[in-house]
Amino acid sequence: MKHSVIAILLSFLVVLAACGGGNNSGNINGNWTAALTSTTGGTQFAFTTNITEVSGSSLSFTNFRFTTSGSCFTSPTTETGSFVFSGDFNGNVTGQYQMTISTEFPSNNNVLTLTGGVNGNTVSGTWTLTGGAGCTGNGTFTMNRG
Repeated sequence: MKHSVIAILLSFLVVLAACGGGNNSGNINGNWTAALTSTTGGTQFAFTTNITEVSGSSLSFTNFRFTTSGSCFTSPTTETGSFVFSGDFNGNVTGQYQMTISTEFPSNNNVLTLTGGVNGNTVSGTWTLTGGAGCTGNGTFTMNRG
């Protein structure tokens, strides 16, 4: 009797250990670094931010900061986004990602839109910038969690 109880407890612990593990929690939460490359090949923008999933597919961005200089986003910005999860809970995070960065002052009206897919600790896709004062463009981007 005593041995069977110990065997059951050990089996239970093995099952729990198999279900846990890995450092990927099945979400997009964390610190991210992005590099946006123009169609001519040079880095156009780069930024860092902390992303947190809030209700539904909505994302919250904190500590957002451009790490490149430029005149398109010199005023404060507003960041919005969404993430539609389509992976599993075994650490295989995948899904569709969308983010919009816009200036807060209507006189600038610059809007940077990122659209892509999530695969684990990487988001990649395309970006488009619309606005005034020479603030237009497009290209590809890669974001890495870390």
